[in-house]
Amino acid sequence: FRGISQTARDPALQASLDWASESGFYLGAWVSNVDFGSGTAADFEWDLLGGYRGQFTDDLGFDIGYVQYGFEPGGDKVQFGEAYAGISYKAVSAKLWYADDFGNTGESATYLEGNASIPLPNDFALALHAGYSNGDYWDTAYEGGYLDYSIGVTKSLGNFAFALKWIDGSDYRPGNNVDGDAFSSDSKAFFSVATSFPWE
Repeated sequence: FRGISQTARDPALQASLDWASESGFYLGAWVSNVDFGSGTAADFEWDLLGGYRGQFTDDLGFDIGYVQYGFEPGGDKVQFGEAYAGISYKAVSAKLWYADDFGNTGESATYLEGNASIPLPNDFALALHAGYSNGDYWDTAYEGGYLDYSIGVTKSLGNFAFALKWIDGSDYRPGNNVDGDAFSSDSKAFFSVATSFPWE
């Protein structure tokens, strides 16, 4: 999550269910295992989201919406909501996120990210990402803003999407070395395999 491990650097199994209308409105649900160490008892995260996306032109698009983050069991003390607005132009996109109660702390936070997916031969693509976390929450937790970035390669193969990325950023870890790798922001290699149903 924005350069910070939410599974104490262990693997994650994730699933989502999404619906989108021709008008541009969409709804979604997402779930993943998590490990926040001894500070929070939650074993999994569930997210509910809704939004609206469309096109200004064939190349220029927009996306606005809201996500509610929940954690179970016993993770109600950290659940919160976040609004977002983004714009895309061809292979490049930018998005701004805002939470007025980040992590249920009573403090606000923003996240500004930029992404690019540059097509390469044979269904490969170069994936670039940079993001910056800022706001009252990060002023308290980190004494300022927090940067994360990644560079990687994606590949489509049949019904599967593969990604191999290098993720790094500011050396942020709450309490530093609390509960081993919980909330680790150490640089890491990240490999994922994803598929969507129904298969054609």
